[in-house]
Amino acid sequence: MSKRQPTVVPLRKGQTGRPDRGNPLLPLKTTDLCFDINGKRIIDQVDLAITSDGISVILGPNGAGKSVLLRLLHGLLKPARGEVLWRGRHIDDTLRKRQALVFQRPVLMRRSVADNIRFAIALRSFPDAKHRLDRALELAGLTSQAYQPARALSGGEQQRLAIARALAIDPDVLILDEPSSNLDPGATLAIEQLIETARVEGKKVILVTHDLNQAKRIADEIIFIHHGRIIEQTPSPLFFNNPTSNHGRSYLDGGLLV
Repeated sequence: MSKRQPTVVPLRKGQTGRPDRGNPLLPLKTTDLCFDINGKRIIDQVDLAITSDGISVILGPNGAGKSVLLRLLHGLLKPARGEVLWRGRHIDDTLRKRQALVFQRPVLMRRSVADNIRFAIALRSFPDAKHRLDRALELAGLTSQAYQPARALSGGEQQRLAIARALAIDPDVLILDEPSSNLDPGATLAIEQLIETARVEGKKVILVTHDLNQAKRIADEIIFIHHGRIIEQTPSPLFFNNPTSNHGRSYLDGGLLV
């Protein structure tokens, strides 16, 4: 019997589920953001402004600094210079609790599928915990596997669990680091359906991917980064149809960027 896959009713690209108030954590702005590892500059003078809801996809070659940038935005790393401001505020524990970060390799506890979700919900003391658990299991397509060990799931199932768990705590911002890396088309589709759910609910999604076709399918805007610097930030159709930089054109053409 085939496993039940999560489904959503998609909105048109650019729409959100809360048009009246917008996202309470935006705009996100960075100024002169720098980060070094062992004396090497990984993020270099990044000035970034994310002002609208929807899905912002960060693209760039290997080693460009994409994942490091995500961790700086979420406050997991401290910049060497510059600042990150969410609606004019520096990241702190209060703001971080209104975000959810899902890594490329999901971080799951040695507990059941359901207990992984319960643990996250309990940290926020939601009064409707049972409803949130049931909905997260349904979104992930894992209701029938609720009491199986989470680490016994397939890679795609683990990633669905991690994202559904993140959605269960109702973050204003969902940050995803290559959520469908090395997954087959069916598993990738299920992940993209969960991302669409986040969009429908009005959450801001900031996502790193190496999959250009995925970026075309889901992105509202593209942030293209190379050698730790933002080369282009533009609406997705403009980037794919008419990139303004030589690096962007070469990247889309499959060229080697050095």
